[in-house]
Amino acid sequence: SGSSDPYCVVKVDNEVVARTATVWKSLNPFWGEEYTLRLPHGFRSLTVYVLDEDAIGQDDVIGKVSLSRQQISAEPRGVDSWLTLVPVDPDEEVQGEIHLELQVPEQGHPRVLRCHLIEARDLAPRDLSGTSDPFARVSCCGRTLETAVIKRTRFPHWDEVLEFELTEGKPGEAVLSVEVWDWDIVGKNDFLGRVEFPLDTICTDPTKGWFQLLPFPSTAKDHVGQLGALRLVVRLMEDRVLPAPYYQPLIQLLTEPILCPGQSPASTALAILEEVTSGESRQDVATKLVKIFLGQGLAMPLLDYLTTHELARTTDPNTLFRSNSLASKSMEQFMKVVGLPYLHEVLKPVVNRIFEEKKYVELDPGKMELNRSRRVISFKGSLSEAQVQESSLELLKGYLEDIIDAIVGSVEKCPLLMRVAFKQLRRRVEERFPSAEHEEVRYFSISGFLFLRFFAPAVLTPKLFSLREQHANPRTGRTLLLLAK
Repeated sequence: SGSSDPYCVVKVDNEVVARTATVWKSLNPFWGEEYTLRLPHGFRSLTVYVLDEDAIGQDDVIGKVSLSRQQISAEPRGVDSWLTLVPVDPDEEVQGEIHLELQVPEQGHPRVLRCHLIEARDLAPRDLSGTSDPFARVSCCGRTLETAVIKRTRFPHWDEVLEFELTEGKPGEAVLSVEVWDWDIVGKNDFLGRVEFPLDTICTDPTKGWFQLLPFPSTAKDHVGQLGALRLVVRLMEDRVLPAPYYQPLIQLLTEPILCPGQSPASTALAILEEVTSGESRQDVATKLVKIFLGQGLAMPLLDYLTTHELARTTDPNTLFRSNSLASKSMEQFMKVVGLPYLHEVLKPVVNRIFEEKKYVELDPGKMELNRSRRVISFKGSLSEAQVQESSLELLKGYLEDIIDAIVGSVEKCPLLMRVAFKQLRRRVEERFPSAEHEEVRYFSISGFLFLRFFAPAVLTPKLFSLREQHANPRTGRTLLLLAK
Protein backbone atom coordinates (compact mmCIF):
# COMPACT_ATOMS: atom_id res chain seq x y z
CA SER A 1 0.00 0.00 0.00
CA GLY A 2 3.05 2.27 0.11
CA SER A 3 2.86 2.71 3.89
CA SER A 4 3.65 0.77 7.08
CA ASP A 5 2.05 -0.10 10.42
CA PRO A 6 4.94 0.91 12.67
CA TYR A 7 5.51 0.27 16.37
CA CYS A 8 8.57 0.43 18.63
CA VAL A 9 10.18 -2.10 20.95
CA VAL A 10 12.49 -0.81 23.68
CA LYS A 11 15.34 -3.00 24.91
CA VAL A 12 17.79 -2.49 27.75
CA ASP A 13 20.84 -4.74 27.34
CA ASN A 14 18.83 -6.94 24.95
CA GLU A 15 15.92 -7.38 27.37
CA VAL A 16 12.55 -6.12 26.10
CA VAL A 17 11.19 -3.58 28.59
CA ALA A 18 8.46 -1.76 26.61
CA ARG A 19 6.40 -1.83 23.39
CA THR A 20 4.47 1.07 21.96
CA ALA A 21 1.09 0.85 20.29
CA THR A 22 0.95 0.35 16.52
CA VAL A 23 0.21 3.40 14.38
CA TRP A 24 -1.68 2.10 11.37
CA LYS A 25 -0.94 3.02 7.75
CA SER A 26 1.63 5.73 8.35
CA LEU A 27 5.20 6.58 7.34
CA ASN A 28 5.20 9.49 9.82
CA PRO A 29 3.89 7.91 13.03
CA PHE A 30 3.40 9.86 16.26
CA TRP A 31 3.43 7.80 19.47
CA GLY A 32 3.82 10.34 22.27
CA GLU A 33 4.31 7.51 24.78
CA GLU A 34 6.41 7.89 27.91
CA TYR A 35 8.01 5.14 29.99
CA THR A 36 9.79 5.28 33.32
CA LEU A 37 12.18 2.32 33.46
CA ARG A 38 13.88 1.03 36.60
CA LEU A 39 17.32 0.11 35.31
CA PRO A 40 20.05 -2.03 36.87
CA HIS A 41 22.95 0.09 38.07
CA GLY A 42 25.41 -1.36 35.56
CA PHE A 43 23.25 -1.32 32.42
CA ARG A 44 25.19 -0.83 29.17
CA SER A 45 22.81 0.33 26.44
CA LEU A 46 19.26 1.27 25.48
CA THR A 47 18.02 0.34 22.00
CA VAL A 48 14.75 1.24 20.27
CA TYR A 49 13.69 -0.96 17.34
CA VAL A 50 11.10 0.25 14.82
CA LEU A 51 9.06 -2.60 13.32
CA ASP A 52 6.25 -2.91 10.79
CA GLU A 53 3.35 -5.03 12.07
CA ASP A 54 2.10 -7.65 9.59
CA ALA A 55 -1.16 -9.57 9.89
CA ILE A 56 0.42 -12.60 8.22
CA GLY A 57 3.95 -13.82 8.91
CA GLN A 58 6.68 -12.23 10.95
CA ASP A 59 6.81 -8.47 11.55
CA ASP A 60 9.44 -6.62 9.50
CA VAL A 61 12.27 -4.80 11.26
CA ILE A 62 12.64 -1.30 9.78
CA GLY A 63 15.67 -0.15 11.79
CA LYS A 64 16.98 0.75 15.22
CA VAL A 65 18.54 3.49 17.34
CA SER A 66 21.07 2.54 20.03
CA LEU A 67 22.32 4.74 22.87
CA SER A 68 25.08 3.66 25.22
CA ARG A 69 24.96 4.53 28.90
CA GLN A 70 27.88 6.91 28.30
CA GLN A 71 25.98 8.76 25.55
CA ILE A 72 22.92 9.25 27.76
CA SER A 73 24.94 10.21 30.83
CA ALA A 74 26.90 12.82 28.86
CA GLU A 75 23.70 14.91 28.48
CA PRO A 76 22.54 16.05 31.96
CA ARG A 77 19.34 17.51 30.49
CA GLY A 78 18.79 14.34 28.49
CA VAL A 79 18.95 13.39 24.81
CA ASP A 80 16.24 15.18 22.82
CA SER A 81 16.69 14.99 19.05
CA TRP A 82 15.99 13.19 15.79
CA LEU A 83 18.25 10.12 15.54
CA THR A 84 18.84 8.33 12.24
CA LEU A 85 17.62 4.74 12.06
CA VAL A 86 20.34 2.21 11.17
CA PRO A 87 19.82 -1.25 9.68
CA VAL A 88 19.59 -4.27 11.96
CA ASP A 89 22.34 -6.82 11.24
CA PRO A 90 21.51 -10.25 12.77
CA ASP A 91 25.22 -10.79 13.56
CA GLU A 92 25.12 -7.70 15.79
CA GLU A 93 21.94 -8.71 17.64
CA VAL A 94 23.67 -10.88 20.21
CA GLN A 95 22.95 -11.30 23.90
CA GLY A 96 23.83 -13.43 26.88
CA GLU A 97 26.97 -14.50 28.70
CA ILE A 98 29.35 -17.46 28.72
CA HIS A 99 30.97 -19.08 31.74
CA LEU A 100 34.64 -19.92 31.13
CA GLU A 101 37.77 -21.03 32.98
CA LEU A 102 41.08 -20.40 31.19
CA GLN A 103 44.51 -21.39 32.49
CA VAL A 104 48.03 -22.48 31.45
CA PRO A 105 49.49 -24.97 33.99
CA GLU A 106 53.08 -24.09 34.94
CA GLN A 107 54.21 -27.72 34.77
CA GLY A 108 54.46 -29.79 31.64
CA HIS A 109 56.21 -29.48 28.31
CA PRO A 110 55.11 -28.33 25.84
CA ARG A 111 52.85 -25.82 27.60
CA VAL A 112 49.11 -26.34 27.13
CA LEU A 113 46.26 -23.85 27.32
CA ARG A 114 43.18 -25.40 28.97
CA CYS A 115 39.85 -23.81 28.01
CA HIS A 116 37.03 -25.08 30.22
CA LEU A 117 33.66 -24.17 28.63
CA ILE A 118 31.19 -24.57 31.47
CA GLU A 119 27.88 -23.07 30.29
CA ALA A 120 26.11 -20.05 28.73
CA ARG A 121 22.93 -18.21 29.58
CA ASP A 122 20.29 -15.97 27.97
CA LEU A 123 21.47 -16.60 24.40
CA ALA A 124 19.55 -15.01 21.51
CA PRO A 125 16.77 -17.22 20.08
CA ARG A 126 17.55 -17.98 16.45
CA ASP A 127 15.03 -20.76 15.69
CA LEU A 128 11.27 -20.54 15.15
CA SER A 129 10.81 -22.50 18.39
CA GLY A 130 12.13 -19.48 20.32
CA THR A 131 15.34 -21.33 21.28
CA SER A 132 18.68 -22.21 19.63
CA ASP A 133 20.96 -25.23 19.18
CA PRO A 134 24.17 -23.71 20.57
CA PHE A 135 27.74 -24.91 20.33
CA ALA A 136 31.02 -23.13 21.09
CA ARG A 137 33.95 -22.73 18.68
CA VAL A 138 37.35 -21.91 20.21
CA SER A 139 40.34 -20.70 18.14
CA CYS A 140 43.94 -20.29 19.29
CA CYS A 141 47.42 -20.63 17.78
CA GLY A 142 46.08 -21.56 14.35
CA ARG A 143 43.81 -24.36 15.64
CA THR A 144 40.02 -24.43 16.02
CA LEU A 145 38.06 -26.85 18.24
CA GLU A 146 34.33 -27.14 18.88
CA THR A 147 32.08 -28.36 21.68
CA ALA A 148 29.06 -30.60 21.27
CA VAL A 149 25.75 -29.11 20.10
CA ILE A 150 23.12 -28.74 22.83
CA LYS A 151 19.66 -28.90 21.22
CA ARG A 152 16.73 -26.52 21.85
CA THR A 153 18.01 -24.28 24.63
CA ARG A 154 19.20 -20.78 25.35
CA PHE A 155 20.99 -21.97 28.50
CA PRO A 156 23.40 -24.71 27.32
CA HIS A 157 25.62 -26.63 29.76
CA TRP A 158 28.71 -28.07 28.04
CA ASP A 159 31.26 -28.73 30.82
CA GLU A 160 33.92 -29.52 28.20
CA VAL A 161 37.68 -28.86 28.31
CA LEU A 162 39.45 -28.01 25.05
CA GLU A 163 43.26 -27.96 25.05
CA PHE A 164 45.67 -26.04 22.80
CA GLU A 165 49.40 -26.63 22.59
CA LEU A 166 51.29 -23.33 22.82
CA THR A 167 54.32 -22.52 20.72
CA GLU A 168 57.63 -21.60 22.34
CA GLY A 169 58.48 -17.96 22.98
CA LYS A 170 56.36 -14.99 24.01
CA PRO A 171 52.70 -14.97 22.94
CA GLY A 172 52.94 -11.44 21.53
CA GLU A 173 49.56 -10.20 20.31
CA ALA A 174 48.01 -13.67 19.96
CA VAL A 175 44.45 -14.09 21.25
CA LEU A 176 42.08 -16.84 22.30
CA SER A 177 38.72 -16.43 20.55
CA VAL A 178 35.54 -18.09 21.86
CA GLU A 179 32.50 -17.93 19.57
CA VAL A 180 29.00 -19.29 20.17
CA TRP A 181 26.91 -20.43 17.22
CA ASP A 182 23.42 -21.82 16.59
CA TRP A 183 23.68 -25.06 14.63
CA ASP A 184 21.25 -25.41 11.69
CA ILE A 185 20.66 -28.64 9.80
CA VAL A 186 19.82 -26.65 6.64
CA GLY A 187 21.69 -23.50 5.60
CA LYS A 188 24.49 -21.76 7.44
CA ASN A 189 24.82 -21.60 11.19
CA ASP A 190 23.69 -18.43 13.02
CA PHE A 191 26.15 -16.34 15.02
CA LEU A 192 25.27 -15.91 18.74
CA GLY A 193 28.25 -13.89 20.02
CA ARG A 194 31.92 -14.03 20.85
CA VAL A 195 34.56 -12.97 23.38
CA GLU A 196 38.37 -12.67 23.03
CA PHE A 197 41.24 -12.86 25.53
CA PRO A 198 44.90 -11.79 25.02
CA LEU A 199 47.06 -14.90 25.33
CA ASP A 200 49.76 -13.20 27.41
CA THR A 201 47.14 -12.32 30.07
CA ILE A 202 45.99 -15.95 30.37
CA CYS A 203 49.60 -17.21 30.62
CA THR A 204 50.36 -14.96 33.60
CA ASP A 205 46.98 -14.99 35.36
CA PRO A 206 44.26 -17.73 35.19
CA THR A 207 40.89 -16.32 34.09
CA LYS A 208 37.48 -17.51 35.34
CA GLY A 209 33.97 -16.03 35.36
CA TRP A 210 30.97 -14.95 33.32
CA PHE A 211 31.75 -12.89 30.21
CA GLN A 212 29.37 -10.88 28.06
CA LEU A 213 29.05 -12.11 24.48
CA LEU A 214 29.84 -9.39 21.94
CA PRO A 215 28.97 -8.95 18.23
CA PHE A 216 31.33 -9.01 15.29
CA PRO A 217 32.66 -5.57 14.34
CA SER A 218 29.99 -3.83 12.27
CA THR A 219 30.18 -4.36 8.51
CA ALA A 220 26.83 -2.71 7.72
CA LYS A 221 26.78 -0.51 4.62
CA ASP A 222 26.03 3.17 4.87
CA HIS A 223 22.23 3.62 4.90
CA VAL A 224 22.14 7.13 6.36
CA GLY A 225 18.71 8.68 5.80
CA GLN A 226 17.28 5.73 3.87
CA LEU A 227 15.37 4.21 6.78
CA GLY A 228 14.07 7.42 8.33
CA ALA A 229 14.65 8.89 11.76
CA LEU A 230 13.19 8.53 15.24
CA ARG A 231 12.49 11.41 17.62
CA LEU A 232 13.50 10.40 21.14
CA VAL A 233 13.65 12.13 24.49
CA VAL A 234 15.78 10.10 26.91
CA ARG A 235 16.93 11.21 30.33
CA LEU A 236 18.91 9.19 32.88
CA MET A 237 18.36 9.94 36.56
CA GLU A 238 20.15 8.19 39.39
CA ASP A 239 18.33 8.37 42.72
CA ARG A 240 19.72 7.23 46.03
CA VAL A 241 16.79 6.60 48.36
CA LEU A 242 17.58 7.10 52.06
CA PRO A 243 15.51 6.06 55.11
CA ALA A 244 12.42 8.24 55.66
CA PRO A 245 13.79 10.26 58.65
CA TYR A 246 16.45 11.82 56.38
CA TYR A 247 13.70 13.59 54.40
CA GLN A 248 11.83 15.06 57.36
CA PRO A 249 13.66 18.44 57.30
CA LEU A 250 12.76 18.85 53.60
CA ILE A 251 9.13 17.88 54.18
CA GLN A 252 8.98 20.25 57.14
CA LEU A 253 10.39 23.07 55.01
CA LEU A 254 7.85 22.47 52.24
CA THR A 255 4.81 22.10 54.53
CA GLU A 256 5.75 24.97 56.87
CA PRO A 257 3.93 27.75 54.94
CA ILE A 258 0.75 25.64 55.03
CA LEU A 259 0.94 24.40 58.63
CA CYS A 260 2.29 27.73 59.97
CA PRO A 261 0.87 30.41 57.63
CA GLY A 262 2.58 33.40 59.26
CA GLN A 263 5.49 33.72 56.83
CA SER A 264 5.79 36.32 54.11
CA PRO A 265 4.34 34.65 50.97
CA ALA A 266 7.36 35.56 48.83
CA SER A 267 9.90 33.96 51.17
CA THR A 268 8.36 30.50 51.58
CA ALA A 269 10.04 27.41 50.14
CA LEU A 270 7.11 26.82 47.76
CA ALA A 271 7.30 30.39 46.41
CA ILE A 272 11.05 30.18 45.89
CA LEU A 273 10.65 26.74 44.28
CA GLU A 274 8.29 28.17 41.67
CA GLU A 275 10.66 31.07 40.97
CA VAL A 276 13.68 28.86 40.31
CA THR A 277 11.80 26.14 38.42
CA SER A 278 12.00 26.35 34.62
CA GLY A 279 8.91 25.76 32.50
CA GLU A 280 10.16 22.43 31.15
CA SER A 281 10.77 20.96 34.62
CA ARG A 282 7.66 22.37 36.30
CA GLN A 283 5.68 19.25 35.45
CA ASP A 284 8.19 17.06 37.34
CA VAL A 285 8.21 19.41 40.34
CA ALA A 286 4.39 19.50 40.45
CA THR A 287 4.20 15.69 40.22
CA LYS A 288 6.55 15.24 43.17
CA LEU A 289 4.88 17.95 45.26
CA VAL A 290 1.43 16.39 44.80
CA LYS A 291 2.76 12.96 45.82
CA ILE A 292 4.54 14.36 48.89
CA PHE A 293 1.51 16.31 50.09
CA LEU A 294 -0.89 13.44 49.37
CA GLY A 295 1.36 11.27 51.53
CA GLN A 296 1.20 13.86 54.31
CA GLY A 297 -2.58 14.21 53.99
CA LEU A 298 -2.12 17.85 52.94
CA ALA A 299 -3.05 17.80 49.23
CA MET A 300 -6.07 20.10 49.73
CA PRO A 301 -4.14 22.78 51.66
CA LEU A 302 -1.33 22.63 49.05
CA LEU A 303 -3.71 23.27 46.14
CA ASP A 304 -5.48 26.00 48.12
CA TYR A 305 -2.14 27.67 48.89
CA LEU A 306 -0.88 27.54 45.30
CA THR A 307 -4.15 28.70 43.69
CA THR A 308 -4.52 31.55 46.23
CA HIS A 309 -1.07 32.86 45.31
CA GLU A 310 -1.81 32.42 41.61
CA LEU A 311 -5.00 34.46 42.05
CA ALA A 312 -3.12 37.19 43.90
CA ARG A 313 -0.81 37.62 40.88
CA THR A 314 -3.66 37.66 38.33
CA THR A 315 -5.23 40.99 37.32
CA ASP A 316 -7.15 39.85 34.21
CA PRO A 317 -9.66 37.05 35.04
CA ASN A 318 -9.63 35.97 31.38
CA THR A 319 -6.04 34.72 31.78
CA LEU A 320 -6.67 32.88 35.06
CA PHE A 321 -4.84 29.51 35.26
CA ARG A 322 -4.02 29.65 31.54
CA SER A 323 -0.25 29.53 32.06
CA ASN A 324 1.72 26.44 33.04
CA SER A 325 2.33 27.71 36.56
CA LEU A 326 3.07 25.49 39.54
CA ALA A 327 -0.58 25.89 40.63
CA SER A 328 -1.95 24.81 37.21
CA LYS A 329 0.46 21.88 36.87
CA SER A 330 -0.19 20.71 40.46
CA MET A 331 -3.97 20.74 39.96
CA GLU A 332 -3.56 18.91 36.65
CA GLN A 333 -1.38 16.24 38.25
CA PHE A 334 -3.72 15.96 41.23
CA MET A 335 -6.67 15.20 38.93
CA LYS A 336 -4.69 12.47 37.15
CA VAL A 337 -3.66 10.81 40.41
CA VAL A 338 -7.05 11.02 42.09
CA GLY A 339 -9.45 10.94 39.16
CA LEU A 340 -8.16 8.43 36.57
CA PRO A 341 -10.65 5.62 37.50
CA TYR A 342 -13.45 8.21 37.36
CA LEU A 343 -12.25 9.41 33.94
CA HIS A 344 -12.33 5.83 32.64
CA GLU A 345 -15.85 5.24 33.93
CA VAL A 346 -17.16 8.41 32.28
CA LEU A 347 -15.41 8.37 28.89
CA LYS A 348 -14.61 4.76 28.07
CA PRO A 349 -18.06 3.69 26.70
CA VAL A 350 -18.23 6.62 24.24
CA VAL A 351 -14.55 6.39 23.23
CA ASN A 352 -14.88 2.65 22.60
CA ARG A 353 -17.93 3.27 20.39
CA ILE A 354 -16.06 5.87 18.31
CA PHE A 355 -13.20 3.40 17.75
CA GLU A 356 -15.57 0.58 16.81
CA GLU A 357 -17.84 2.57 14.47
CA LYS A 358 -14.97 4.11 12.45
CA LYS A 359 -17.31 6.77 10.99
CA TYR A 360 -15.94 9.30 8.49
CA VAL A 361 -16.12 12.76 10.06
CA GLU A 362 -14.77 15.96 8.48
CA LEU A 363 -15.86 19.60 8.66
CA ASP A 364 -12.98 21.25 6.78
CA PRO A 365 -13.68 21.31 3.00
CA GLY A 366 -9.94 21.42 2.35
CA LYS A 367 -9.48 18.05 4.07
CA MET A 368 -12.54 16.23 2.68
CA GLU A 369 -12.15 13.02 0.68
CA LEU A 370 -15.49 12.93 -1.12
CA ASN A 371 -14.88 9.56 -2.77
CA ARG A 372 -14.12 7.95 0.56
CA SER A 373 -17.06 9.64 2.27
CA ARG A 374 -19.37 8.34 -0.48
CA ARG A 375 -18.23 4.77 0.16
CA VAL A 376 -18.55 5.14 3.91
CA ILE A 377 -21.81 7.08 4.16
CA SER A 378 -23.86 6.19 1.12
CA PHE A 379 -23.80 4.16 -2.07
CA LYS A 380 -26.26 6.40 -3.95
CA GLY A 381 -24.14 8.73 -6.05
CA SER A 382 -21.51 11.21 -4.92
CA LEU A 383 -21.97 13.51 -1.94
CA SER A 384 -21.40 17.24 -1.91
CA GLU A 385 -19.28 19.08 0.62
CA ALA A 386 -22.43 20.38 2.31
CA GLN A 387 -23.80 16.84 2.69
CA VAL A 388 -20.54 15.58 4.18
CA GLN A 389 -20.47 18.54 6.58
CA GLU A 390 -24.07 17.95 7.60
CA SER A 391 -23.49 14.24 8.18
CA SER A 392 -20.26 14.92 10.11
CA LEU A 393 -21.90 17.58 12.24
CA GLU A 394 -24.70 15.20 13.23
CA LEU A 395 -22.21 12.51 14.19
CA LEU A 396 -20.11 14.94 16.24
CA LYS A 397 -23.20 16.31 17.98
CA GLY A 398 -24.28 12.77 18.84
CA TYR A 399 -20.92 11.82 20.29
CA LEU A 400 -20.58 15.13 22.13
CA GLU A 401 -24.06 14.88 23.61
CA ASP A 402 -23.25 11.41 24.97
CA ILE A 403 -19.99 12.70 26.50
CA ILE A 404 -21.66 15.73 28.11
CA ASP A 405 -24.51 13.57 29.44
CA ALA A 406 -21.98 11.13 30.90
CA ILE A 407 -20.06 13.96 32.60
CA VAL A 408 -23.14 15.76 33.93
CA GLY A 409 -24.62 12.50 35.19
CA SER A 410 -21.43 11.49 37.01
CA VAL A 411 -21.51 14.00 39.87
CA GLU A 412 -21.92 11.33 42.54
CA LYS A 413 -19.09 9.27 41.00
CA CYS A 414 -16.64 12.17 40.96
CA PRO A 415 -14.00 11.53 43.67
CA LEU A 416 -14.64 13.40 46.90
CA LEU A 417 -11.14 14.93 46.90
CA MET A 418 -11.71 16.43 43.44
CA ARG A 419 -15.04 17.92 44.51
CA VAL A 420 -13.49 19.44 47.64
CA ALA A 421 -10.62 20.88 45.56
CA PHE A 422 -13.06 22.51 43.12
CA LYS A 423 -15.26 23.82 45.94
CA GLN A 424 -12.36 25.61 47.61
CA LEU A 425 -11.13 26.85 44.21
CA ARG A 426 -14.53 28.39 43.50
CA ARG A 427 -14.54 30.10 46.91
CA ARG A 428 -11.06 31.60 46.35
CA VAL A 429 -12.04 32.91 42.90
CA GLU A 430 -15.19 34.52 44.33
CA GLU A 431 -13.06 36.23 46.99
CA ARG A 432 -10.59 37.52 44.37
CA PHE A 433 -13.19 38.66 41.81
CA PRO A 434 -16.36 39.45 43.81
CA SER A 435 -18.04 41.90 41.39
CA ALA A 436 -21.14 40.91 39.43
CA GLU A 437 -19.40 41.38 36.07
CA HIS A 438 -16.99 38.56 37.02
CA GLU A 439 -19.69 36.16 38.22
CA GLU A 440 -18.90 33.55 35.55
CA VAL A 441 -15.18 33.46 36.37
CA ARG A 442 -15.86 31.06 39.26
CA TYR A 443 -17.21 28.54 36.74
CA PHE A 444 -14.59 29.16 34.05
CA SER A 445 -11.82 28.50 36.58
CA ILE A 446 -13.23 25.04 37.30
CA SER A 447 -14.11 24.15 33.70
CA GLY A 448 -10.64 25.23 32.62
CA PHE A 449 -9.21 22.40 34.71
CA LEU A 450 -11.99 19.84 34.40
CA PHE A 451 -12.45 20.13 30.62
CA LEU A 452 -9.29 21.65 29.13
CA ARG A 453 -6.81 19.72 31.30
CA PHE A 454 -8.74 16.53 32.11
CA PHE A 455 -11.57 15.42 29.79
CA ALA A 456 -10.51 17.05 26.49
CA PRO A 457 -6.91 15.67 26.46
CA ALA A 458 -8.27 12.19 27.23
CA VAL A 459 -10.70 12.42 24.29
CA LEU A 460 -7.90 13.65 22.02
CA THR A 461 -5.39 10.87 22.91
CA PRO A 462 -7.15 8.00 24.72
CA LYS A 463 -4.02 5.84 24.60
CA LEU A 464 -2.06 8.25 26.82
CA PHE A 465 -4.78 8.02 29.50
CA SER A 466 -5.01 4.19 29.25
CA LEU A 467 -8.52 4.39 27.78
CA ARG A 468 -7.36 2.30 24.79
CA GLU A 469 -4.49 -0.11 24.24
CA GLN A 470 -3.78 1.17 20.72
CA HIS A 471 -3.56 4.61 19.12
CA ALA A 472 -6.41 5.68 16.85
CA ASN A 473 -6.08 5.22 13.09
CA PRO A 474 -6.01 8.49 11.06
CA ARG A 475 -9.78 8.55 10.47
CA THR A 476 -10.71 7.94 14.11
CA GLY A 477 -7.93 10.30 15.24
CA ARG A 478 -9.48 13.09 13.14
CA THR A 479 -12.89 12.46 14.76
CA LEU A 480 -11.34 12.63 18.22
CA LEU A 481 -9.49 15.86 17.36
CA LEU A 482 -12.68 17.60 16.16
CA LEU A 483 -14.56 16.29 19.19
CA ALA A 484 -11.90 17.57 21.61
CA LYS A 485 -11.95 21.00 19.93
